[in-house]
Amino acid sequence: MPGNRIAAMGHHQPSRVLSNADLEQMVETSDDWIRRRTGIATRRIAGEDESVTDMAAAAAAKALAASGLAPAEIGFVTVATCSAMDRCPSIAAQVAARLGIPSAVCFDLNNGCAGFTTALAGADHALRAGAARHALVVGAEKMSDVTDWSDRRTCVLLADGAGAAVISPTEAGDDGIGPVVWGSDPTRGDAVRLRDSWQPKFTQEGQTVFRWATTELPAFVEDACRRAGIATTDLAAVVTHQANLRIIEALTRRLALRDDVVIARDVVDSGNTSAASVPLALSKLVERGEVPAGAPVLLFSFGGGLSWAGQVVACP
Repeated sequence: MPGNRIAAMGHHQPSRVLSNADLEQMVETSDDWIRRRTGIATRRIAGEDESVTDMAAAAAAKALAASGLAPAEIGFVTVATCSAMDRCPSIAAQVAARLGIPSAVCFDLNNGCAGFTTALAGADHALRAGAARHALVVGAEKMSDVTDWSDRRTCVLLADGAGAAVISPTEAGDDGIGPVVWGSDPTRGDAVRLRDSWQPKFTQEGQTVFRWATTELPAFVEDACRRAGIATTDLAAVVTHQANLRIIEALTRRLALRDDVVIARDVVDSGNTSAASVPLALSKLVERGEVPAGAPVLLFSFGGGLSWAGQVVACP
């Protein structure tokens, strides 16, 4: 089957910056406690008039422009989100309407924080099967809408934003998106969840997630590299879900990585944006030119479910 690649990226964040000092005025916490427990210094919070659709469309428009494609060339649009309040039409359909994409299949995908890499794999599979030629994959969240601002354990984590990727065939037919490693452990599904309600709130069992992510996920990461035909020592960059800095650093320490590998730490400035965190962090690395085009980059997301999904991609 022909291969695919990430042809272009784009991202969007709200203008409002919420610092740890700001949170000290809202809940019983401190800058020192937040930094020690999460590594987060600031996060972006959307205003009441900025929706998941607004952020998704802004990121998608940048990715589409960077790809050089016309809207009519996009045949597949999916938005990974767990925080969208709109149920129908889908956020994907709304994004397509705003960008003037005329007749693509459009749907939303909810796999929690693992949503973007799950959606990326789905788009890759659809394009390989000939269901479309070009795809638009977005991760977008307004986690502030589902944040319990009285819970100091979780309100310091969550933030808003969006990242998007255009997926296109590779010119040489090689694989710019490696085979996906994905799955879930539903026996621990309650460890990260939005409580069932018309106004759901995010909650999690932090220690359960930390132990699971740092002890069980390294094997899945190594499997993703094996399936892509490389070793972890061949990676130029690692972009994991930006859950918190402690998890990112503990997870990457378990991997055999070169000293010069780029490890995304966007969580420090952007907070945990759930399904938006991987495309947001990757788009910033690309924008800053921190990873050479074509270099192997590991994308790996994990979260509610407990679910995971990851693959090695060629840096756009």
